[in-house]
Amino acid sequence: MAASSQGNFEGKFEALDLAEFAKKQPWWRKLFGQESGPSAEKYSVATQLLIGGVTGWCTGFIFQKVGKLAATAVGGGFFLLQLENHTGYIKVDWQRVETDMKKAKEQLKIRKSNQVTTEVKSKAEEVVSFVKKNVVVTGGFFGGFLLGMAS
Repeated sequence: MAASSQGNFEGKFEALDLAEFAKKQPWWRKLFGQESGPSAEKYSVATQLLIGGVTGWCTGFIFQKVGKLAATAVGGGFFLLQLENHTGYIKVDWQRVETDMKKAKEQLKIRKSNQVTTEVKSKAEEVVSFVKKNVVVTGGFFGGFLLGMAS
């Protein structure tokens, strides 16, 4: 039945003008979308550096603030655990900690010996491809990221 109904589609489809479709897409899809190609073809070098630098600075600034908050939480938690251990509220079974650490080391050795999964390889290839296509934007991003981390 599928073979006999394949020829009955004449006149039921409308043509799609891809140039008009691309004009209606938002600017971020044109800049970052896979189908849009490298941004070097669409924007000047100064614009690419500005876009990369601003997004990098924002990312670095937020990363710095969240990192400080996370470090404070982890350090405070460690301090409280040490205080509770010292005052006798909790007791640590160091032999159990040592056996668990040995098990964890063995698991890491087993995982280290295995090959990297194909999913990780494909994602890494996508990132490398994006960086190669958009060198100016990524350069501006990393520069802005470092400035954001420093501020």
